Amino acid sequence: MASIVCIGIAVLDQIFSMEELPFQPGKHFAHNYLEVGGGPAATAAVTIAKLGGEVEFWGRVGADEVGHRITSELEGYGVNVRHVRRVEQGHSSISSVLVDQQGERLIVNRSDPKLDADPSWLPLEELATKDAVLVDSRWPQGSIVGLKAARSYQIPAILDADLTPDNSVQQLVQQASHVAFSEQALKRFTNTSNVNLALKQARQTSDAWLCVTQGGEGTYWLEEEVVEHVPAFSVDVVDTLGAGDVFHGALAFALAEGQSIREAIRFSNATAALKCTQPGGRSGIPERDAVEALLQQQF
Repeated sequence: MASIVCIGIAVLDQIFSMEELPFQPGKHFAHNYLEVGGGPAATAAVTIAKLGGEVEFWGRVGADEVGHRITSELEGYGVNVRHVRRVEQGHSSISSVLVDQQGERLIVNRSDPKLDADPSWLPLEELATKDAVLVDSRWPQGSIVGLKAARSYQIPAILDADLTPDNSVQQLVQQASHVAFSEQALKRFTNTSNVNLALKQARQTSDAWLCVTQGGEGTYWLEEEVVEHVPAFSVDVVDTLGAGDVFHGALAFALAEGQSIREAIRFSNATAALKCTQPGGRSGIPERDAVEALLQQQF
């Protein structure tokens, strides 16, 4: 069984379902409301657990009711939270998420600066027995030491490179063995929107394997200086919330299992696609049997 550690943030998502996303100030009305756990690394950890992997989440929450709900939900999905730090006087992260009828979303997140960023408490020596490490870019101090330790133990050190309030992605990319950019993050990283040019430009600052996810367009990656592509799976989209995080969790799981790059990307695309067919964030994450069935249906 693949054993993986996910390092980063965990969030409580407050999800408002709407006819369409608002484009101007004023009062707007939702037709449904749901609260579920979120956060890139935490949702990736849930994905790994649902696919059948052994997974731990390492991160910080406040010593508050929200933090208790976040960790309880993770445990309910089978994620080991023994190395989650509960920070006294800190407030756990919360996001307000608006989702329209096409499944597109708008997210506003607030992370408390009182959640101590010091990563010195992380038990990095335990990574010697793991098959892969996945980090997000929202706790750069913890992520960078996790990436360095993973590479020292010669296991995949995977970075979910997404948009951040600062330029922390720049430093993290240099430490990872595998980097999966969001489309917006790659554009900011390279200052170009052309995928082929952006991936090749990113190569100039990193020796890592590089890819970029583009939602319904699929995934592009750099293979010996040639840009390769695996298309997305054709599904009826209901909710895209967390789809990128699910992709990253599935990618870490597949790499930990030793799948080839193309196999790992197809597997990850399929897992993310199935998540998009269900509402409610994590509740839509599929189990492995469903992923394998989709892989067989759409070659």
